[in-house]
Amino acid sequence: MQENTETTRDRRLDEELSDVLIAISVVAKRLAKKLQEGGEPDGQDERTGCTD
Repeated sequence: MQENTETTRDRRLDEELSDVLIAISVVAKRLAKKLQEGGEPDGQDERTGCTD
């Protein structure tokens, strides 16, 4: 029974890790596209709202 619980937990952790890696990939792709287009950064830190 314990093995089944650990397997289920491992699967959930794998799914969560996969989701995080996909999100990182999406953000990296957007940043790369913005750099290729010669775009300037927004100038605002999205985490804190501070401007440069």
